[in-house]
Amino acid sequence: MSHVEDPASESLAELARMHGLRPAIARPRFTVYLRHLWERRHFVLTYATSRNVSKYSGSALGQLWQVLTPLLNAAIYYVMFGLILGGSRNIPNYTAFLLTGMFVFTYTQRTVSAGAKSISGNLSLIRALHFPRASLPLAYTIQEVQQLAISMGVLLVIVVITGELPTLFWLMIPIVLVLQTMFNIGAGLILARIGSTMRDLNQLLPFIMRTWLYASGVFFAIHDKVVNSAGLPEWVATVMYLNPAASYIEWMRDILIGGHTPPQMVWVSCTVWAFVALAAGFWYFWRAEDRYGRG
Repeated sequence: MSHVEDPASESLAELARMHGLRPAIARPRFTVYLRHLWERRHFVLTYATSRNVSKYSGSALGQLWQVLTPLLNAAIYYVMFGLILGGSRNIPNYTAFLLTGMFVFTYTQRTVSAGAKSISGNLSLIRALHFPRASLPLAYTIQEVQQLAISMGVLLVIVVITGELPTLFWLMIPIVLVLQTMFNIGAGLILARIGSTMRDLNQLLPFIMRTWLYASGVFFAIHDKVVNSAGLPEWVATVMYLNPAASYIEWMRDILIGGHTPPQMVWVSCTVWAFVALAAGFWYFWRAEDRYGRG
């Protein structure tokens, strides 16, 4: 007669495997996970839209704040860095230069910051319902995409008012934004997983974003300030151009502002960052799918 072990001496996990039981929230294969995400696309879109509507419902100006915020920031930076510190020297159409940098950087900043809080800020939803957890960072990205449509419309109007004329190169604007969105999704997924366990990330993010802002050439010409003014080696400017936020800013300026000619490597940088961040972000986030909401 076969020996039957006492179930009390076995771990619960081993006992469950013996009887063919699996965890209620198990991590599916990566391809299956992506298919589940696609099946929840209507939930993601609805969740993002509802958040967008409710976000500014309590303020008098409503969704105008999504445009006013970068405009007010740009006005402050224009006075401080453009006029007082002389950052506008040697930069044609500094107004368009600065606003393009602010709007493009703000899109990435808001998306990545929201993604970092998407898991830790929705624990009750995660624990109550079963769905691919990547739906939350994706919904936050779509929310920012919806706001970006308004912001870009305002930016294009201002660029024309400041003297730039539309050209065929403007047809490349959606390409830049698609690549930037791919990067934002990947970066948001990575920070979402980190933020789900590292609660201090929310306190560190403002400092990280402020440093990123200063390193991205939002209100100054990178090569002029780093090499010509500061006398630093050329490779320092190259590293700053390869910073993803700076790359998307420079490419957008190249499209919108006549006479602005960034290094051609920024186009390659934008493409590489988009695909690498998207692939790495999904893989890294998926690896912890069965641990979100625990504890």
